Amino acid sequence: MQEKRSIRSNKERTETTRAALVSSARALFVEKGYAETGTPEIVTRAKVTRGALYHHFKDKADLFRAVIEAEMQEVAASINDQTEGIANPLTALSTGATTYFEAMTIPGRARLLLLEGPVVLGVLEMERLDRLTGGQTLLAGLEEAHRQGLIRDIPLAALADLLAAAFDRAALAIAEGHPPAPYRAAIDALLDGIRV
Repeated sequence: MQEKRSIRSNKERTETTRAALVSSARALFVEKGYAETGTPEIVTRAKVTRGALYHHFKDKADLFRAVIEAEMQEVAASINDQTEGIANPLTALSTGATTYFEAMTIPGRARLLLLEGPVVLGVLEMERLDRLTGGQTLLAGLEEAHRQGLIRDIPLAALADLLAAAFDRAALAIAEGHPPAPYRAAIDALLDGIRV
């Protein structure tokens, strides 16, 4: 019994330390940017040792990757929560877009995912992480809409890429304080334009 309690507490300590590092790094990356944030600041804010940092992460870039992945997972979870059970894939896409815009208004999120992430990790790594955290749902929604005969015959992978770029540009503008209503209306007009 004592051994099980010790194993559990070690696991809990590990998770707590990792979470503190990710949270502290996120705050500093948002406040100062990736390039201006040093690992000594991160460990100080997290109240852990440098050894703890390097036990959990290879380097600062690896920690940044964990921050990005956590942000992407939160965005994906929000979209899944809001679109679950919507039968019409075009309605789900519209609802998902609105939810994406809302999720991206979390302070610092647009900067991390749309500005810093591609620079620090590269576009290919960002795309890989996006696929791992639910980024394929846009394409899947378009494929389902096409299967149901709701949209015109358009190359779906290219359409998903273009819509994702539009969503990202709108999310940046909204995060910078522009009103979201015109962007939501524009996205709905884009989706109306692909209907049969």
